[in-house]
Amino acid sequence: MPTVLIIDDEPNIRRMVGAVLAAEGYEVREAPDGPAGIAAARDQEPDAILLDLMMPGEPSGLGVLSALKAASPDVPVVMMSGKAGLADAVQATRLGAVNFLEKPLSPEAVLLSLATAMELRAARREASALRADLGLDGTMVGDSAAMRELRTLIAQVAPSDARVLITGESGTGKELVAAALHAASPRRNRPFVRVNCAAIPRDLVESEMFGHEKGAFTGAMERRIGRFELAHTGTLFLDEVGDLGAEAQAKLLRALEAREIERLGGGKPIAVDVRIVSATNKDLRGSAANGGFREDLLFRLDVIPMHLSPLRERSEDVPALVGHFARLQRARTGRASVTWKDDAIHEMAGYRWPGNVRELANIVERLSILHAGGTVGASEVRAVVTGASSNANGAVPAAVSTASTTPSGGVSRLTPPSVAAYGHLPLSDALDDFEKTLIQRAVQAAGGNIAEAARRLQTDRPNLYRRMRRLGIAGGATE
Repeated sequence: MPTVLIIDDEPNIRRMVGAVLAAEGYEVREAPDGPAGIAAARDQEPDAILLDLMMPGEPSGLGVLSALKAASPDVPVVMMSGKAGLADAVQATRLGAVNFLEKPLSPEAVLLSLATAMELRAARREASALRADLGLDGTMVGDSAAMRELRTLIAQVAPSDARVLITGESGTGKELVAAALHAASPRRNRPFVRVNCAAIPRDLVESEMFGHEKGAFTGAMERRIGRFELAHTGTLFLDEVGDLGAEAQAKLLRALEAREIERLGGGKPIAVDVRIVSATNKDLRGSAANGGFREDLLFRLDVIPMHLSPLRERSEDVPALVGHFARLQRARTGRASVTWKDDAIHEMAGYRWPGNVRELANIVERLSILHAGGTVGASEVRAVVTGASSNANGAVPAAVSTASTTPSGGVSRLTPPSVAAYGHLPLSDALDDFEKTLIQRAVQAAGGNIAEAARRLQTDRPNLYRRMRRLGIAGGATE
């Protein structure tokens, strides 16, 4: 149940607004003045805050807003006032307020503002969770030449508003680079909103991107704010942009050219100020040459290209990454640390890591759990991944083998698909087909239960959903 903190010196306002919110399923907390509101927010962080601008005493409403944003920058704050002027509204927006409501308040306006604020909160949490999922939390780990060049390029490009297209294989950290660009930009305190273009059903792309009005189409029961509006004054990250269909590409191009959008069912354009950062693991130039991707859209997205090298091309970064992921795992779980022997690091540096940094993070997590307080050597590494020499000959990493449970409770291995069957395909296509077959077998063996399939594949459910969406496997549309 989402929590809303109401900070207002008028008891009637707190009581009436609280009743409206409680009826809609919100958990409501109240504070009669600024200091009490600041203390309440620090004691238990709410999901959103309704803050009165004109309250007696110190600090002022704007002062309270500044304190709240300093303590909890990701919590959206909606200002309320019956006497504020335009200058006050502008100042509140500059300080981080997401909306400004005039008194007397209407239930519809309050609920709509909070719905928008909650979507913004969810987007910010998604961005934070994404960085945590990558295991780096904003830290660019590694001192290879490729990583040094990448850090230099980020430092050069981040302060501008230039559009950036990040390319690289799946798992190389494209999302992390997008977040690093945002964090080093003048927009760092504004929203960072991610759109997974591959996960949006094609008939809902326009609604997801630009929003819709109530009744715009069957099932549109209320107004929805699109990702462009949520990212206003901040950064919009278009992940897997190469998966957009032709119609969505055309509408995205129009939005970029006009710097405005129009909600489905809406009658007027809405100006948006967003920086666009895109990412893809596809060859968009080749796709554009073949008519699969609009060349004019590519030109607008690819102002500054950034290519991320696969981990196999910067194996000298593996020791630093192993240490970093091990420390993160220790901090998250509190389990005893693992001692990593030199031959273990050597074994991991020699592996080709088809899943790149993301796969390395998963393997380090697994070994840290299985051998907490113990020692990990080359044999322990080989137990969960295929060694470099075997991998070079085309063996399948044990990390992606499908585990199944026997009726007696023991663990057995499903027979993996024959590697020879993929010998006629390019490597990337063969790996995708191989992975798709393994996942489909695991889902079938689990009776369609995705959580159980993830357990059998020894991965987490969100990661399995992402892989299913990327490979077009039924059941991967939502999490």
